[in-house]
Amino acid sequence: MSTGARVMFDRDALGAAIKANGKVARIILVQVKGSAPRAAGTSMLVWQAGSLGTIGGGQLEWQSMKEAREMLSDGSTTRLRHAALGPALNQCCGGAVSVVTEVFDLARFHDMDPEFAGVWARPVSKDAGPMPATLKRKLTRAEHHGTPLPLTYQNGWLAEAVWRTQRQVVIYGAGHVGHALATVLAPLPQFRVYLSDPRADLLAGLPSTVATNAGLSTDMMAAAEPDAAHFIMTPEHDYDLELCHHLLTRDFGFAGLIGSATKWARFRKRLAALGHAPDRIDQITCPIGDPKLGKHPQAIALGVAAYMLTPAMSQLTQKEALV
Repeated sequence: MSTGARVMFDRDALGAAIKANGKVARIILVQVKGSAPRAAGTSMLVWQAGSLGTIGGGQLEWQSMKEAREMLSDGSTTRLRHAALGPALNQCCGGAVSVVTEVFDLARFHDMDPEFAGVWARPVSKDAGPMPATLKRKLTRAEHHGTPLPLTYQNGWLAEAVWRTQRQVVIYGAGHVGHALATVLAPLPQFRVYLSDPRADLLAGLPSTVATNAGLSTDMMAAAEPDAAHFIMTPEHDYDLELCHHLLTRDFGFAGLIGSATKWARFRKRLAALGHAPDRIDQITCPIGDPKLGKHPQAIALGVAAYMLTPAMSQLTQKEALV
């Protein structure tokens, strides 16, 4: 059954807790019937010396934390428990809950690879069989329609939407392609888009979520986050080269340069002459987009967006953060 709870699995919070404390248990209310302190989807993290969050306090939380720490010690990975709050735990709420506790170390965290985009579905009961067909249809429908999936617990299977950190995307140049790319990426919840161009008139007509900068692009590059994606597409080849040079002297998550194979061959030689190693230069992608889609600005933007949405790109930030 679906709980209807619009909650998300905060993967980043779990990853940070693992990095700081080693093995961590996550406790989540997967089903609530009647009156209970917190709604389905509420979760907390527990490790041997501390915890983060709450599932409502009282005996339910105390016993759940005690069991979680036992699991951290005995090597257990998943446990499902059903409890009536009144008779079993002497809480006055009177409802009943189903609680799942899962233990994560760094290896399991990295192996958590959702089959359906943005959703992690897995069996949480030892009696669970194959994924129910109705759940698979629901996951497929949510994936194709781009709609958030409510937390769903069905026949021993648990499915949760996974919260992903927004990647900063910095675009240098507000010409046809830069404008199109900012417009395509801005509505997507995975990205925070920044567009830099000294030609202030070209920064008009953009979605309100695009942050613009009419100052020096090098200043925006210097202030960018270390895992940001950078797309260089100014109207001047020499300035493109200068930005590539600056980018290769700092950390970045992705670098893309607009241009032809001939332009890139020339840039490679000039960047090497500036002292950059070949394997470092190889970290810049040029050309960008999908050649099968053509060279129309919107087609290039769609090709870039499709690549940015691939699982390898969307999980890069989270995996690198824990290395």
